[in-house]
Amino acid sequence: MNQIFFVIPAYNESFVISSVVRAVQKLCSNIIVVDDGSDDDTFSEAKSAGAEVLRHIVNRGQGAALATGVLYSLSKGAEIIVTFDADGQHDPSQINELIEPILQKKTDVVLGSRFLDSKLKTQNLHNVIPFTRLIILKLALLHQWFFTGLKVTDTHCGLRAFSRKAAEKITITQDRMAHASEILEEIARHRLSFIEVPVRVRYTAYSLEKGQRSLTGSIRILYDFFVGRFLNVKR
Repeated sequence: MNQIFFVIPAYNESFVISSVVRAVQKLCSNIIVVDDGSDDDTFSEAKSAGAEVLRHIVNRGQGAALATGVLYSLSKGAEIIVTFDADGQHDPSQINELIEPILQKKTDVVLGSRFLDSKLKTQNLHNVIPFTRLIILKLALLHQWFFTGLKVTDTHCGLRAFSRKAAEKITITQDRMAHASEILEEIARHRLSFIEVPVRVRYTAYSLEKGQRSLTGSIRILYDFFVGRFLNVKR
């Protein structure tokens, strides 16, 4: 996997980042952690675990961290770029399912979808995904269908894979959570081919605490999705 790079945006993830990096190392040695202005030991923990760590002096947001990591990976010769969350939610054992369609030249982008997971379909969604997050995801789907016409089942899963061609064309200007919708808009604008594959997400007490569970966080995401688009706010 010399041509495959992992980009892991991280903000105050010192508690889990070393275990995440070590899990990914079993599959790939090119791991780029972007420390997005953390005020804990994220930088040193990721570095000691073996990742190459880039650092934002101030917290700019997940979108900005992804943009930094993707551009750096391209400069290092990446042919496939995988984006991966830092909080331990993603399962590294599923990576082959994401990269194989790109390796076989079947598509430009592979998007992970939590809602295609057969196990999830048999469970009550509210028992697996927090209610406020579920509402956000459903609204994001409506937003995406309206503005791009793309029919996807999950707009906000951070587990994705991009060919070099796709990564070079996609421009991320939304610094914060609206970057997920922006990526899909870029896929539509450049007419890149894409597929979705089912992925499992492990919601833990830690990841839920870190995630957009609160009302304030929910409002911020919705603002980025809708108001930010019309005001052209760049975060």
